[in-house]
Amino acid sequence: MIYITGDTHADFELRFNTENFPEQKEMTKDDYVIICGDFGGVWEQVEDRRERWWLNWFESRPYTLLFIDGNHENHERLASYPVKEWNGGKVHEIRPHVLHLMRGQVFTLQDKTFFTFGGAKSHDIQGGVLEPEDPDYKSKLREAFDRGLPFRINHVSWWAGEMPSEEEMREGLRNLAAHDNTVDFVVTHCCPSSTQVLLRGSMYEPDFATRYLEEIRNSVNYTKWFFGHYHDNRNVTAKDILLYEQLIRIV
Repeated sequence: MIYITGDTHADFELRFNTENFPEQKEMTKDDYVIICGDFGGVWEQVEDRRERWWLNWFESRPYTLLFIDGNHENHERLASYPVKEWNGGKVHEIRPHVLHLMRGQVFTLQDKTFFTFGGAKSHDIQGGVLEPEDPDYKSKLREAFDRGLPFRINHVSWWAGEMPSEEEMREGLRNLAAHDNTVDFVVTHCCPSSTQVLLRGSMYEPDFATRYLEEIRNSVNYTKWFFGHYHDNRNVTAKDILLYEQLIRIV
């Protein structure tokens, strides 16, 4: 079995308890649950007691938990975990059965191929990104609170690694080409520019991440494309599916 869901933001209890997800009672470590970014389980500067509890809790579940990164992750900490080859692609091993599916990889799970590409541009930073080392940091922090606009703090609640690098994008294209530009599933956090327009009209501007995914959408044969980021549950097209709280079985 393979299940997939949207952003969790470290709010795990309701979605993954046995009452709301009873199917897990029949699962094994060879079955998978995939989160489409904004996992939130690797967030603090160091793994604190709460994070450790939840990561160990997921390790104790009968399934293997997989996630791509969203924009709301501690990308510096994610990058500090050991990189391993796993089922055809590269992962960060958070726990033996809690794995970060890295960007631009193609994995084979239960005879199905998955292209993964995390990351996205944050849309909740109208108040800016503050620098803790700025001599005027405290006054700018007070001003940000007074203005009432959402803001982030660099290396505390925002990381530049939320957006993909050129090498990650090139690696993704290379790996897709090695699979004849054909996969069963695409799993991303944000979505292609044209899908974003269908979803929200002109609400969100395209950026180089959504344009890159648009290139993939136009050149890759896929059966279904799952993504998160936009906090809704919606079949945007017959092939392109936005997930948030829903937890659905795909294999």
